[in-house]
Amino acid sequence: MSDRHQQRQQRLKEQVDARIAAATETRGIVMVFTGNGKGKTTAAFGTALRACGHGKKAAAVQFIKGEWPNGERNLLAQHDVEFHVMATGFTWETQSRETDTLACQRVWQQARRLLADATLDLVILDEITYMVTMNYLELDELLQSLQQRPARQSVIITGRGCHRRLLDIADTVTEMRPIKHAFDAGIQAQQGIDW
Repeated sequence: MSDRHQQRQQRLKEQVDARIAAATETRGIVMVFTGNGKGKTTAAFGTALRACGHGKKAAAVQFIKGEWPNGERNLLAQHDVEFHVMATGFTWETQSRETDTLACQRVWQQARRLLADATLDLVILDEITYMVTMNYLELDELLQSLQQRPARQSVIITGRGCHRRLLDIADTVTEMRPIKHAFDAGIQAQQGIDW
């Protein structure tokens, strides 16, 4: 049994080593965290924490989010992560297309500046998929900014219902699927756990 295990592990090691050897390109990547499950923003900010831990420079733009306390922002700001927040809250609360569009465009100008900044290793565009879906932001404008960003800059896009063209240009796409969530059982969202 032990010999078979060792042989399987050796074959696996050879396959992994071959994939590592074949990966020769160095450049920034576009990652998309989408799907109906929770954890997209948390995964993006976890990546920002990782980047900061390696001495990289990150920035984040949060679309849709309001001005309520944000644990990730509180921590990342201590590591000089630049934040811009649309700060209008959820669109179902504002119920004003004009107000939301103007707020989106204001924060988008900051995002465009960040996407052109060669000193940034990572830019997070949190919940930007909704801005495209709701026509607050032109898809072509977003695509152009992504394609013209500095070569070594990575970008994370989060949100449900990601447009097919964004998925096509992404290097990595992860779909979060809901299996079970405490909120569905009537348990309140908790500071430090859910936000």
